[in-house]
Amino acid sequence: MPALLALSLVLVPGTAAAAPAVVGGVNADQPYPFAVSLHSTSGKLFCAGALIAPTWVVTAAHCAFGKAPADISLRMGTNDSGQGGEVAQPAEIVVNPAFNTQSPAGDIALLRLTTPATAAPIGFATAASPGTATRILGWGQTCPKVNCGELPTTLQQLDTQIVEGTKCTSVFDGTAELCTDNPGGKSGACFGDSGGPEVVRDGDHWQLAGVTSRPGNNDPQCATAPSIYTSVVAYAPWIAEKTKA
Repeated sequence: MPALLALSLVLVPGTAAAAPAVVGGVNADQPYPFAVSLHSTSGKLFCAGALIAPTWVVTAAHCAFGKAPADISLRMGTNDSGQGGEVAQPAEIVVNPAFNTQSPAGDIALLRLTTPATAAPIGFATAASPGTATRILGWGQTCPKVNCGELPTTLQQLDTQIVEGTKCTSVFDGTAELCTDNPGGKSGACFGDSGGPEVVRDGDHWQLAGVTSRPGNNDPQCATAPSIYTSVVAYAPWIAEKTKA
């Protein structure tokens, strides 16, 4: 089963795998200062994340597994992955202990920044159940096949919803993951979107519900089925434990 959305071609569950950006989305229509693009030392974007505190970013475990802090550069506070906002470096990588390269479980990790970010972080949703309207964000490919086009520099957004877990035919843990719809049967997360935020609206602000993990089926082409997101609601106690001062 191919893991979703990192740009390296390691098609093993939970490891960095090819993943286009949001297919069928549109350019971001508002600032998302908490959205974080992850780059290699050469500057190539490979994943995304979300700023959850001045010194902490949450992403997918398969984006961080096997990497050293020096391997990653982050940009936040801008919808443009190539300019603006602020650039940061991680001082520490914390991968969930349930994660390994043979299983999709625990596909969540934390990056502790060397210095506090000035961008505004996002808070957590308190619930995320089927029928909940969500929005996914990412800089992944906007076409559904591996290496089918250049990555966008402008953040993409797509409105969707959480659906019943039975619609995700890959291995799926309903206690810790969110099955997220592919509107029209052809829209959703893709290569490069791994670790990116799934958010829900709460009044005039957004709350974080999940991070992009992998496809919800075994098709190597993106958006042919719902996608699987790691639930930050479920992992909130673990995150709180690891990020406490």
